[in-house]
Amino acid sequence: MGLTMKYYCIATLLLVLHFVLSNSIKLPSQEGLESSPVSAMFAFGDSIIDTGNNNFLGSVAKSNYWPYGCDFNQGPSGRFCNGRTVVDILGDKLGMPYLPAFADPASAGLRITRGVNYASAGAGILDETGRHWGERFSLSQQVLNFEKTLDQLRNIMSGRNMTRYLEKSVALLAFGSNDYINNYLMPSMYDSSFHYKPPEFANLLLNHYVRQLLALYNVGLRKFFLVGLAPLGCIPNQRGTGQPRCLDSVNQMLGTFNEGLRSLVQQLNANHPSAIFVYFNAYGALGDILNNPATYGFSVIDRACCGLGQITCIPSAIPCPNRNEYLFWDAYHTTEAANSVLAQRVFAGPPSDCYPINLQQLALI
Repeated sequence: MGLTMKYYCIATLLLVLHFVLSNSIKLPSQEGLESSPVSAMFAFGDSIIDTGNNNFLGSVAKSNYWPYGCDFNQGPSGRFCNGRTVVDILGDKLGMPYLPAFADPASAGLRITRGVNYASAGAGILDETGRHWGERFSLSQQVLNFEKTLDQLRNIMSGRNMTRYLEKSVALLAFGSNDYINNYLMPSMYDSSFHYKPPEFANLLLNHYVRQLLALYNVGLRKFFLVGLAPLGCIPNQRGTGQPRCLDSVNQMLGTFNEGLRSLVQQLNANHPSAIFVYFNAYGALGDILNNPATYGFSVIDRACCGLGQITCIPSAIPCPNRNEYLFWDAYHTTEAANSVLAQRVFAGPPSDCYPINLQQLALI
């Protein structure tokens, strides 16, 4: 081999090494943060977006068995769905990996730099919500868990980088459903409905909620996406077996919470100009699908694809074969097909869906 050819081979090898090293996983740097619209996504919520936290808790509310995950590339992972959750799909749209579950011992180091999922099945805004399911991470505990994540991240990046990293991160929160389904609407197990009328209970939830939002703001987060309540009276768990109509009595009591959350977003934006808070009208988005199912490709909207109507899927249950035509996967949760529709409305929806801006616009700020 001639001298020229040797130099050519060495130069080529160096170029390959440079490409590999420059495209491998690395610590977030100021330069890297500047070039990416979103540093990380941190998801807080309940079973709608849980990615497996309850796998590691002493809880009855688990979904780490088939047929959960029957259409997911990782199989039964602890997601309460046949496939991807809304957060998984939004991560895809933002070019991010699936968020690791906080409770997973493997969620450490480089794995958490693009975000973490703290959501826990059965969790609510109130600490007592869902206690009959066993262990779960309530909203306040999820905020504490996030602060533990920050302790780890401080060992990875400098203070200046950390501040910029948090400013460019998105916090998505989806809470409140369990405070009704697994608290207020269960008078045999919880006394909240005896002490509070529906508007009073909604205000109680919002008062607890805003305290935790401000706690997240105070540790550095600046982009918040808050998901309102869907029409819970329309889920199979509330309809019951053979009930074609939604329970209007349940849906009507959610108005105070949703209206209050939207007003809270206005107030927070006015009082915290360095941050942006967004409200997602989940009631309207899911209601649109319920009212116009064929438009979105659904033919079954009043019963679950898996389960017996008022419960989750039992192990080894046989789900419906035409899952893309079902709105609901089990008694509480939507199918991946429905999650895809909802995620698109979260990501690029008009002001009637996302107020004052959608997630795509929030990410680019």
